[in-house]
Formats: sequence, structure tokens, C-alpha cells
Amino acid sequence: EDKVEAREVSWRQLLPWTEIFRGFGVALALNKLLLAGAGILAAAAETEAKRLNTTGAVAVVDDGGNLLYLLRIDNTFPAGSYVAMDKARTAAPFRTPTRNLEDAVKNGGTSLVAVAEMTPLAGGVPIVIDGQIVGAVGVSGAANAQQDEELAKLAAAALR
Repeated sequence: EDKVEAREVSWRQLLPWTEIFRGFGVALALNKLLLAGAGILAAAAETEAKRLNTTGAVAVVDDGGNLLYLLRIDNTFPAGSYVAMDKARTAAPFRTPTRNLEDAVKNGGTSLVAVAEMTPLAGGVPIVIDGQIVGAVGVSGAANAQQDEELAKLAAAALR
């Protein structure tokens, strides 16, 4: 009977194109966010929301705005899921936090609201890994817009 010695090996050593490995799967490959990575991000936001005793929906999209993961914490208002997806789908292709777009509208850029693919509400944040946007997180349904944004920022940083 052969014995196999277990040792920890970095995925960076094994596969140069793989950026991050977590216990249940590869989070990023070829600079693309994968389902396992999206789950890590959503779990980070959920954990913090529960710590803050708040609710919320968390959406994670890839760099093209395609939904990878959606989580709705118990007792979050039903439309929160839709708004979270819209925030994430705005932050990814526009390559900016949705707070910037909300501020632009507040400061007179009202023509921005005519863009159907944009939701200028705080709570959408791009996911940046090694200087490249690989997706975005959107959060809606926490205690207020600032908390939506804080949870999204925390989630977006979970893979760094």
C-alpha cells in the first residue's frame, strides 16, 4: 500500500493562469471570475450583514454583467434581489462603483437616467484583481444605501 504524503502547494505554483484557490474550488481562472469565487464574495457580504443584524440581497456578476451568483438573506424585501442584480450589472460594464453614477445624477447629470442599462444607486462595486475588473457585486436591502455600498465593498475585496 503506497502512502501519499499531503503537502500544501500553491495554485500559483501549479497553474500560472490560476489566481486564487479556496478550499472548495478555484475562484479565478484566466482572469475570469468563476462560480466558486462568486460564492466566496456573496458569503462574505452575508456574514457581515448578519453580524450587523441587517438584511440584503447580494448579486455577483462577471465582467460582462452576467449573473453568476444571487443570495437573498431571509426577510430581505423581495425586490432587493432585482435591485442588487441591476447594481452589479451596472458596476461591471461601466467599470465604476454605482455611487459615482448616483453622484453624477445628483450633481446635474440627469441625462444619465436615460441609459436603460444603468442603475445609478449606491451599492454596486467592481471586483478588481491585479488591476483588472473581473466582475462586480451589487447589494440592496440592507439598512440604508451606505450599508449596501459597504457590504458590496467588503465582498468585492474578499478575493484579494
